[in-house]
Amino acid sequence: MATLTLIRGLPGSGKSTLARTYQARHFEADMYFVNANGEYCFDASQLEQAHRWCRQQTESALRHGENVVVSNTFVRRWEIKPYYQLAKKLDVRLEVIECHGNYGSVHGVEQSVIERMRARWQVWQSSE
Repeated sequence: MATLTLIRGLPGSGKSTLARTYQARHFEADMYFVNANGEYCFDASQLEQAHRWCRQQTESALRHGENVVVSNTFVRRWEIKPYYQLAKKLDVRLEVIECHGNYGSVHGVEQSVIERMRARWQVWQSSE
């Protein structure tokens, strides 16, 4: 049985670093914003498409029997829900891991934005 691992946490908490330690396909919405030269070019107007791309890549890999790790902020429960539903639909194991480190945002997310995200943080209950 394949495993879908979701790694959640605020910007700079170590999500991507942890995800890279897994023997699994790794996806995150930020990957959508990396151009052919390897440069990160964030465009907030494309955020919905980036998350859609991430879910599509995840589903495709899981359908091929691969283990997948997705590292995104997942601040609100509704952001996790599509992955929870996907895991149920494909009968794969789901695990949700939280990162709480403070290593500084590699994408330059301002501290005020991180604090707003922290205030909106919701706990995930696996029974949801």
